[in-house]
Amino acid sequence: MKTLVRNVGVLVSGDIRRPVLDADSLVLRDGVIVGVGRGLDEDADTVVDAHGTTVIPGLIDSHVHPVFGDFTPRQRTVDFIDSGLHGGVTTAISAGEVHLPGRPRDVVGLKALAIVAAKAYASFRPGGVKVEAGAPILELGLTEADFAEMAAAGVKLVGEIGLGSVRTGHDAAPMVRWAKQHGMTVTIHTGGPSIAGSNPITAEIVLEARPHVVGHINGGTTSMAPAEIERLVATDMALEIVQCGNARTALYTLRAAIDAGATERIIVGNDAPSGTGVIPLGVLRTLSLLAALGGLAPAEAVACATGNTARVYRLNRGLIAEGREADLVVCDAPIGSVAPDALGALSVGDLPGVSMVLIDGRIAIGRSRNTPPAARAAEVVKGVGPLGTGH
Repeated sequence: MKTLVRNVGVLVSGDIRRPVLDADSLVLRDGVIVGVGRGLDEDADTVVDAHGTTVIPGLIDSHVHPVFGDFTPRQRTVDFIDSGLHGGVTTAISAGEVHLPGRPRDVVGLKALAIVAAKAYASFRPGGVKVEAGAPILELGLTEADFAEMAAAGVKLVGEIGLGSVRTGHDAAPMVRWAKQHGMTVTIHTGGPSIAGSNPITAEIVLEARPHVVGHINGGTTSMAPAEIERLVATDMALEIVQCGNARTALYTLRAAIDAGATERIIVGNDAPSGTGVIPLGVLRTLSLLAALGGLAPAEAVACATGNTARVYRLNRGLIAEGREADLVVCDAPIGSVAPDALGALSVGDLPGVSMVLIDGRIAIGRSRNTPPAARAAEVVKGVGPLGTGH
């Protein structure tokens, strides 16, 4: 299966060090990007004319709380992951399946939940979205053997430390070491408690635990103080900014990261479903916040939700480059925007209109049902067209 995407106006790489590519065409074969250049005109099964619009890597939501399937009991909502697809999200990363009714807190139960979630979502893609799931919430009593068992069964993540009985750096540090030894990527809750039974986590606890990811550094939803944020920006850990957090400290974190030359460590998530709700356009909204109010170049903001996150979670996607999985979003300034294109829309505070999303080189949707309509839309000029036409 070969797809050609041509007449791209702006091609955003997802690499924050080289955010815009000098190219206007992509060739995709068997789910992988195999060609990036100008004027590519290979024979293909499907040809997409981008009509001068912008192509970005599929967005990676770094902080999702799935349960099973595409249903969230927290908000009693079905198809919330599919709805995020219509906001350009092609990968969702679990920060813990914490909203499962009766979530087990004993060691045997939490291991079983993590293993079944990892295996279930490995075989099920809601709307086509790739869900990286199975993120155990750490409880006292776990041993290194437990981490080895989970890793052998396909668990690659550790959910937010602090949502269970492990709530101090002293208790967390050895478990983080074990998780790292077995190839897991670890995130930690920060700020005030998010749900009943969770715990406040300070910078001091994070520094002692040493996870990979400082979860919702701008609060989930209650933020740490600016001085604590500065201490964590000064580390080598990923700095996660979320939509369901504090907008003021999101911008504070961004400015601190810019000053420290650390924007390559910023990643972006929703932290939903949560009490704030289900926010299908939450990642796009956060990119607009960083670009329009934070002054981050919009293509660099996109990299925070694509290539930066892919690097942290060791995913072969998030970048537009040969050999990467062909997850792409075609978008433009929305109708009525003062901006000329999608990146300009982000910089003036508008949300881009999504006209097509491809996952593994296949068209998942046409015009988004959630974003405002794109001023210009991608068109299939050869082959099978999109499954949906939005509004």
